[in-house]
Amino acid sequence: MSTYLQSSEGKFIPATKRPDGTWRKARRVKDGYVPQEEVPLYESKGKQFVAQRSQAGVPPGMCPLVAAESKKEREKQERTKAKKQDKDAARQPKAPTPGVLVVSPPSTCPPPKVNQQPSGSREINSLSRALEDTLKLDGSQEVDPAKQLKKLRKKVREIEQIESRIQAGEQKKLDKDQLDKVKKKSEILRQIKALESEPRS
Repeated sequence: MSTYLQSSEGKFIPATKRPDGTWRKARRVKDGYVPQEEVPLYESKGKQFVAQRSQAGVPPGMCPLVAAESKKEREKQERTKAKKQDKDAARQPKAPTPGVLVVSPPSTCPPPKVNQQPSGSREINSLSRALEDTLKLDGSQEVDPAKQLKKLRKKVREIEQIESRIQAGEQKKLDKDQLDKVKKKSEILRQIKALESEPRS
């Protein structure tokens, strides 16, 4: 906000010194001039109406009389709530001061039984039981030989594809998984023969 000086010629802004040491000359200000930063922002009629409503604490579209009644009810409820909290705070026993031993009266109830097992081991036991149950289910259920045969034949086809790529020169280095697959080819072929020789029911 600029400070104006008054002289016989009218208002003027006094001369000021710039950071580099030079001086700005004094500037004359016309009567009724308002600097740009002091001009109030324009507000439409609708915006002014909403601002007046919000200052009154009335939500848009609500009758001011109803709003006043609800405000009184809210204040009344808050007062009763505050009184109730004060009463509850007065009823509660005060916290003991540090260094003072507080002895509670003996109770007739037996002490609660405490499980000596830590909570971490309980979780591990429940997980191990669940794992054992799933293993029992897997062992008791027989796998369909036709499905198993289909899976093994698919593995053999994949191994043969890898071998054909190696022979064609498309793939020079094998991954660890691919090497494991190629090594298991003879074992897979043996399993296929065993499944084919089993009599089907």
